[in-house]
Amino acid sequence: MIDLRSDTVTRPTQAMYEAMCAAPVGDDVWGDDPTVNAFERAVAEAAGKEDALLFPSGTQSNLVALMAHCGRGDEYIVGQQAHTYGFEGGGAAVLGSIQPQPVENADDGTLPLDKIRAAIKIDDFHFARTRLLALENTIGGKVVSQDYMQQATTLAREHGLATHLDGARLFNAAVATDTPLAALCAPFDSVSLCFSKGLGAPVGSVLAGSTELIARARRWRKVAGGGMRQSGILAAACWHALEHHMAGLADDHRRAETLARGMAELPGVTITSQATNMVFADFPAEHVAPLADWLRENGILIDLLESARLVTHLDISDADIDRVIAVMQAYFNRHG
Repeated sequence: MIDLRSDTVTRPTQAMYEAMCAAPVGDDVWGDDPTVNAFERAVAEAAGKEDALLFPSGTQSNLVALMAHCGRGDEYIVGQQAHTYGFEGGGAAVLGSIQPQPVENADDGTLPLDKIRAAIKIDDFHFARTRLLALENTIGGKVVSQDYMQQATTLAREHGLATHLDGARLFNAAVATDTPLAALCAPFDSVSLCFSKGLGAPVGSVLAGSTELIARARRWRKVAGGGMRQSGILAAACWHALEHHMAGLADDHRRAETLARGMAELPGVTITSQATNMVFADFPAEHVAPLADWLRENGILIDLLESARLVTHLDISDADIDRVIAVMQAYFNRHG
């Protein structure tokens, strides 16, 4: 199947399997897994941070970051469209007793600085204590400019707030802007980096930050059930992805552009956005269900709604993109 539902659907390459099988392992909860320890040091160095900690998922990495920064009854400022607010089960509130203060995202994915400033509570016992600004890059596939990130984090520091970056696809941002990862991470106190999306690892996210913050995060990871044992097997997959798959993200971005151009020529289909490895498109309502069936019958999986997201990734080739466009065109030729 040609699966364009997400870049999370990738499967390990043969070389990645070999790296996993060859990894020396120990008990990571005891701090004894040599592959995990070396990988965490490598990620910390790449991100320009003092320390790093491996997690099974980005959701847990973000949750633990919020809990490491905030206490019970504290508040974090976050975008309405942000993954940590809208797509992680309300974990900050449910498990961390941390109140989210959502701010509406602008069209470019940023949070307007005046709205951030207005959302910061005064020091009064009637209000939750504003402790953290959480941003995301990319968001909706769009890379948020580094100038904005500098301005937003400077504003946060002026008000005594810590800063966290959900960098679920920060590797895409680094490649798209030809910017070193450490430079993108520099304005933030903590950064969550995901290896199971565009880089193609089967599992794994890493939280990077100061030694003190990672020490707190390690405790919360245990509480949240994220302490793993011989997790060097997973760290080896992530490390292989970091060393061998980053350059390929440029091909994902190019293929998304090709896909968007081809779909734009289809009758009734409107491309609403294309950035990095994501294409967002509106489809005529009457064609959504039959087109989804047609695509599935032809070996193509898309989470097809009137407003749909199509995502290119490691397992998608140039020939796959050509086929998707041809199959869609064949459908509209029959039903136009």
